Amino acid sequence: MSSRLSELVLNCADPEALSRFWCAVLDYVELARDEDDIEIGPAAGFGGATPTIILAKVEHAKTQPLRLHLDLSPVDRDQYAELDRLLALGARPADVGQTGEESWHVLQDPEGNEFCLLRTRLAPL
Repeated sequence: MSSRLSELVLNCADPEALSRFWCAVLDYVELARDEDDIEIGPAAGFGGATPTIILAKVEHAKTQPLRLHLDLSPVDRDQYAELDRLLALGARPADVGQTGEESWHVLQDPEGNEFCLLRTRLAPL
């Protein structure tokens, strides 16, 4: 037997704000709340082909780059159109030492969590 990736947990100061951001980025919806934490995911809910994200409220600020980050691929547009959309939603460019020759863009969410936008377009699920 093996395991499946079912959830990602992202510590954050403001789960409400990050919920709005990541729901808009990934076309996710709010699935559940527990105390200050919010779980978001595809409308089909937990257990499907894509993992849910739990936005877990913490009091301490992010002080270092994440050791694990998300890679996103556009679905219904090219990379540059998706980059424009993500920036309009509140993403910001991030410098993690890239050369400028990469085929991906390194970005941060509104709390500074790094993620990458890849060039490869994926088919919708």
